[in-house]
Amino acid sequence: MKITLLVCTLNEIEGMKIIMPRIDRSWVDEILVVDGGSTDGTAEWARENGYRVYVQRRPGLRNAYLEALDQIAGDVFIPFSPDGNSVPEVIPLLAAKIRTGGAHVIATRYGQGAKSDDDDLLTGFGNWLFPALVNLAFGTKFTDVLGMYRAIRVDVFKALNMHLDETYRLEDAITRCTMGCEPLLSMKLAKYGLPCAEVPGDEPRRIGGVRKLKVFRWGCGHLLQLLKERLSRRDPGVVAALARLDLGSERK
Repeated sequence: MKITLLVCTLNEIEGMKIIMPRIDRSWVDEILVVDGGSTDGTAEWARENGYRVYVQRRPGLRNAYLEALDQIAGDVFIPFSPDGNSVPEVIPLLAAKIRTGGAHVIATRYGQGAKSDDDDLLTGFGNWLFPALVNLAFGTKFTDVLGMYRAIRVDVFKALNMHLDETYRLEDAITRCTMGCEPLLSMKLAKYGLPCAEVPGDEPRRIGGVRKLKVFRWGCGHLLQLLKERLSRRDPGVVAALARLDLGSERK
């Protein structure tokens, strides 16, 4: 199982210089920097330091994932933020856990003794609320569903139709922005009974750059996604696609 580290950047030169040297390249099979159009020298610094860089055609973190799928060789990708929020030393924990089987592994900021030092009152409330709502809706035991730091199997991501623009069309139209895909991915994993593990991963404070999170609009969009997934039936096409995958005996 090959693993790709997907370093997602948009004007993160300060964090790149501090965080990237801490990553042992032997932890993964490849590293791809996906840049959203930085103007501070982020992409240039990455290339100068031997990293392969792909510049997005469309803006937004979700589009970084979707466009990268055709660029990577990995069977699994790990989205990584070089702004200081993602602890590099968690990478081998995610890689080791996903290799033991299952569909997905989340680096939880709120379980197994982990903590977030980057939360404010509003984001802290949202990060508590959404796992509680997903657990209530689907009978799961998530401690974190909003974070980007996780190991994602490419075949599972595609089987759940997470790579299709139409999957997000309703919430994008209502919020008038490009919605993130992580909460919806967690919901779909729960809805289709897929095994999802967690490993502890602290979230330190951001080193530099600017937070891109659209708290209110994204929050409303994720609530809409939760209602949509809870009230709709399982898609037979998705069920069939998942049945063709080797997900081990853990699948419900």
